[in-house]
Amino acid sequence: MSEMRPIIFVLVLISCWLLQSYWPRRQQGNVNARLIGNFGLLLSGSLLLWLVVPLGATGAALWAEQQHWGLLRQLPLPLWLSTVLCVVALDAAIYWQHRAMHQWPLLWRLHRVHHSDLQLDTSSGVRFHPLEILLSMLYKMAIVIALGASAESVVIYEVVLSSFALFNHSNWAMPADHYLRKLIITPDVHRVHHSVNAAETNSNYGNFLVLWDKLFASYVEQPQTSHQQMQIGLEQYRDSHSQKLLTLLSNPFTRLRK
Repeated sequence: MSEMRPIIFVLVLISCWLLQSYWPRRQQGNVNARLIGNFGLLLSGSLLLWLVVPLGATGAALWAEQQHWGLLRQLPLPLWLSTVLCVVALDAAIYWQHRAMHQWPLLWRLHRVHHSDLQLDTSSGVRFHPLEILLSMLYKMAIVIALGASAESVVIYEVVLSSFALFNHSNWAMPADHYLRKLIITPDVHRVHHSVNAAETNSNYGNFLVLWDKLFASYVEQPQTSHQQMQIGLEQYRDSHSQKLLTLLSNPFTRLRK
């Protein structure tokens, strides 16, 4: 399945792009102007991971297996249950990582690059500063080792993580949102998180399961305005220069604009 990850990523990306193109939730401006910045960040982050931690979380899982480290390895669990617990535990860990990115000023410097996008579509799901991508991977590797997650369960969760990032950032008017949002993070649920309203920005941190936002009181059902009228992004970064790739890469090292 590891070899299939890039193929699955591309297929999900194309699917979400087609869905938001034919059934958009919001009317938006020129999407193409943002693609160099968004996908440029993805390529930069992928290169940094390849240089620093080429084996990533899967490599950490294989190493922990050799050392017989990790909580789940000490428990007599069937493979299917161990896999489910790993996926759920990793999703909870990513929830808390995301929440920390908003609450700790140094981490917010990195994460504000993601939130400075003035529109929201599936390309926003890859708009993360390379240093945030690296820190996220190191954090994930530590959690994988502590859990004793199998390499197979790590690959499954990483596919879920990247697929849902593309899905829940998409500008798709998804049917059955009212029912699906009871279990998963839908595009409408996550769109609230990208509001310029600070109370809404600091909510709906989940990526896959909506459980964590509801359990830890960070769930906001709907934006104060409608989904069509709500403003996306950050007040401090609304000019075109802020959206250029080199500016996005340097953003964490500059002062927050007033």
